[in-house]
Amino acid sequence: MSMIRDLRAAVRPSRRRDDPSYQYAASAPVCPNSAIVDCGVYREGRRVSEHVTPAEAMAGVRAGGGFAWIGLHEPTEAEFAGIAQEFGLHPLAVEDAVHAHQRPKLERYDETLFTVFKTVHYVEHTELTATSEVVETGEVMCFTGRDFIVTVRHGGQGSLRALRHRLQDDPELLAKGPSAVLHAIADQVVDGYMAVAGAVQDDIDEVEIDVFSSGSNGKGAGSKGSPKGGDAGRIYQLKREVLEFKRAVSPLLRPMQLLSERPMRLVDSDIQKYFRDVADHLARVNEQVLSFDDLLNSILQANLAQAAVAQNEDMRKITAWAAIFAVPTMIAGIYGMNFDYMPELHWKFGYPAVLLATVAICFGIHRGFKRNGWL
Repeated sequence: MSMIRDLRAAVRPSRRRDDPSYQYAASAPVCPNSAIVDCGVYREGRRVSEHVTPAEAMAGVRAGGGFAWIGLHEPTEAEFAGIAQEFGLHPLAVEDAVHAHQRPKLERYDETLFTVFKTVHYVEHTELTATSEVVETGEVMCFTGRDFIVTVRHGGQGSLRALRHRLQDDPELLAKGPSAVLHAIADQVVDGYMAVAGAVQDDIDEVEIDVFSSGSNGKGAGSKGSPKGGDAGRIYQLKREVLEFKRAVSPLLRPMQLLSERPMRLVDSDIQKYFRDVADHLARVNEQVLSFDDLLNSILQANLAQAAVAQNEDMRKITAWAAIFAVPTMIAGIYGMNFDYMPELHWKFGYPAVLLATVAICFGIHRGFKRNGWL
């Protein structure tokens, strides 16, 4: 049990948004003109080299054992070509790693596992609008072999620097080899999903409160007293952001299931048990994201229903006033036909009598509409 606690403490960052380990700040490359962020050799769980090239790292591994961990950020084909040749990486996987924009997946090429993770970062905003960016995605790709792991990042977030330091502080865990690093990366990515899911839930709750409060305040959706309640653009924007979140989470279910259930020579048997914990958390996040989509659909339907109710109320008011104004229009039309013989045409009180009758009829119609809730 102590090993489980140590493992979780080592690889799981805090879920607080103000925790530096969770803020996916981009790491600067070690060399200004190189995509390599870090390169080190680990033997018996401890780092034994600093500022070495990938070729030197592999030479050290072949001479004294251990494994090499090379981290890159958005490498070009030319920058990645030498590393791919040094580690014998498959050309198809190399192409995916260079060009990015891949869906989460797990593929095996000879003696190398190629894993793609979508990292998700919550974009803080003071107010949710129809153009607000809620989630920002990046990619982390891992080439895992018997004695090496190569990580390739794309995007301005998803840094693995804090994770590397945490693992280096736990030699017992890091001694398990490259699969321990792969698990730590998967665990950090999924923990990021959980934190983002909580933040997105807050945004959805805010929109839900605005929509239903505007519907219950008697003003109707889209009224001046509640402009946010009638803004369907915000709901559509949230749906788009949730869809992007879903594209990062759902495809990763199958790879995590394979890593947690299927025996693999490249994954340490002790580490494989802990992939089940990651898979369980991922399944919970996936269910939460699916519920987001259903909830937003319900909120959108409620918003459209409120808009329809408001339109019906406006139409009833317009109809009622049209009926009221139809009375004087009709009477004025009759008396404007210039016939010689019309009732009370030459009566002294005919003009005021017609006006009083017109006002009385309009007042009666108005009271009737008011009583029925049309005005």
